[in-house]
Order: sequence, then structure tokens, then C-alpha cells
Amino acid sequence: ADFTADQLEDFKEAFGLFDRVGDNKVAYNQVADIMRALGQNPTNKDVNKILGDPSAEDMANKRIDFDAFLPMLKTVHALQKGTYDDYVEGLRVFDKEGNGTVMGAELRIVLSTLGEKMNEREVDTLMQGQEDENGCVNYECQCPIRQDTYVYHIVRHDHILYLFLVPW
Repeated sequence: ADFTADQLEDFKEAFGLFDRVGDNKVAYNQVADIMRALGQNPTNKDVNKILGDPSAEDMANKRIDFDAFLPMLKTVHALQKGTYDDYVEGLRVFDKEGNGTVMGAELRIVLSTLGEKMNEREVDTLMQGQEDENGCVNYECQCPIRQDTYVYHIVRHDHILYLFLVPW
């Protein structure tokens, strides 16, 4: 994933907020928190793997700079992107009738209250033109969701798959 100059500037600024020593580096045990602050949702296992499975002592004591962090962020960003099948599976959770549609109103509530909460403007932008005359969204159609603007976040909780779309 190639990031824009503005994104890189934002990432570097966020990274700097976690530098408590002033050496332009952060501790390994802060990497996951920084990624989450930047809208990613890596598991601790994913982050440990990316860091080379460090010991608990290394997690607390080893430090990395932004140039070493950025490829890790790119790796996590690539892992987080959902596929169309992930999108369908995530919305199926909310399909009470089992007919390939979800209520637009319910989807709006989910997008604005769960996971990485979207504001009303973001929800309106995403939902524009998605609802049919009954206020339902057909999630099994091959109509593309705005992938250029939003990233899928797939979260598993209690064996249920939830899909969150967040701005990127």
C-alpha cells in the first residue's frame, strides 16, 4: 500500500506522540497501540509476528524508529483489507430474513455506534444510493462499495463476524 504525503505526515505525527523519551523511537510494546490509533485493528499475535516474535523483555525495552515502523503499518494495512466475500459475510450477520438484504436504518446505527464509529456525514456518504425503495440494502449484489474511500474492518467476536467500514 502506498500512502499519500498527507497520510505519511499524519502517521509520523501520531508516531511521535508515542515517543516518551525524545529519541524519535517507540517501544515495541507501543507498536500495536499506534497502529490502532491509526485506524488499523491488528491482533497482538499479528504485531508480535511482524516484530519477529520478541520476548516480553524485548517488547518493553527494544525501540524502533518511524522508518522501521512504516513497513509494519503497510503490512497490517494490507492484512486488514477485506474482500467482497468478507463484506458479504459481515453483513449476513444483520440479515434477519436471510434474503440478502439488511435494513438501511440498522446498518446506519451499526456504522455509527460499533467499532470505528463513523460520523453522520461519513455514513450518509457511504449509504448514498445503497438503499432500495423499502429502505433495505442488498449486500449480495455485485454493486461495489466505495473501496477507494473506505477500508473493511472484519472483527470476530464470540464466533460472530462483524464488518466495519472505516474511512481510509
